[in-house]
Amino acid sequence: MGGDEVSRLATGPSGAPEPTPEQREAAASPVISALQARRSILPPQSAYSTVSNAVLAANSRTAEAELRAARLRAAAASKNWLPRIGPSISLTSLSDVVANLVLEQVLFGHGRLKAERAFAKADVEVAAVALADDTNERVLTALTLYLGAAEARERRALDSRTLKDMSHFEWIMRQRVEGGVSDRSDLSILAQKLGEIRLSLTSAEEAERTALAELNAMAATPLDDVSGLRDLTGPMPEAEPLSVLRAMAEEDRSVAEARTERAGLLPGLTASGTVGSDNDGGVNLGGGLLGLGTGDSLRAIEMQKDAAARKTRQAEEDAARTLRRLEQEIIALERQVGEAAALAAQARANLDLFQEQYDSGQRQVMDVVGVYETFAAREQSALSRKYELARARLKSARLLGLLADGSRI
Repeated sequence: MGGDEVSRLATGPSGAPEPTPEQREAAASPVISALQARRSILPPQSAYSTVSNAVLAANSRTAEAELRAARLRAAAASKNWLPRIGPSISLTSLSDVVANLVLEQVLFGHGRLKAERAFAKADVEVAAVALADDTNERVLTALTLYLGAAEARERRALDSRTLKDMSHFEWIMRQRVEGGVSDRSDLSILAQKLGEIRLSLTSAEEAERTALAELNAMAATPLDDVSGLRDLTGPMPEAEPLSVLRAMAEEDRSVAEARTERAGLLPGLTASGTVGSDNDGGVNLGGGLLGLGTGDSLRAIEMQKDAAARKTRQAEEDAARTLRRLEQEIIALERQVGEAAALAAQARANLDLFQEQYDSGQRQVMDVVGVYETFAAREQSALSRKYELARARLKSARLLGLLADGSRI
């Protein structure tokens, strides 16, 4: 029998599970529903996902506290149509104190109570979008730092190999100079090139340490051992940009605020009663006082609604422009990544050819050094394009709020 009781309490009239407060809130709000429907595009079990989970676990979530406060205000506003009761104490003379209990009920207020409820609901939506935006921004910051560390790590590996190969060329040139075969100026040029490579190698090491130190400061667990680059291929899922959702919620809030202000300018009807020393009751007509400027004030409130709608349209235009720019940037970088890889392969083939010609005595050492520098530069360029593409895709996902699951936020 106890099981039947639990079943009746846990299901609705049709036998379906009773919706949770979060589900009811999402059903009543298209903005919150759109936020909860978002899914992260970060591949599971990847370095991206590991970094995201670590930094979100250490998130102080200030915006979450603001969302909770907004929800409490909305819960309070949802009951504003009920009568209000409170004590009234007055001193009628030096010896008499009159204590009453006042009961008040708004009968007609030009939609003021409804507008207050709409304002509180829109305030929750604004806070929810702010939380999603804050979370996605935190993930983007962490992943940008991770990409910086990963790029510096790969650049350091390339510089280490280049330093090793150039040191070999420098050793050959030193032997030739000591044997009187080559000029000492070539050895000086190689020594300068080695100094530049060592400087680049040191800079890469410092950039890697700095990015990892900042990333670890954001994360709940150390991320020094995380490595790998999983590209976000394919088109982005269809989703409304977070900036547009924020503008929509702020528009609803501004409209509700304008309606509240409009109701405050017009007279309303209130029923009140007093219980205590002086039993009394009645219906009061009160509210805003009408004046010569009331018409202009009402028109100004209507303009506030128009301004809020215009801000939403402007946010939609700005978001569309940013998305189109990022899409074209991604397309261009995808092409550049392919071209840079092809140029690096071609430079490698030229280097192999010059090396064979040098071994057969057809080329000088400095000829091979020049071709090797071209090959190293092409590899560095291909590396830069690869990480620029990864950053561009992350920026596009952040704009759409796709760096974290909405249900988890």
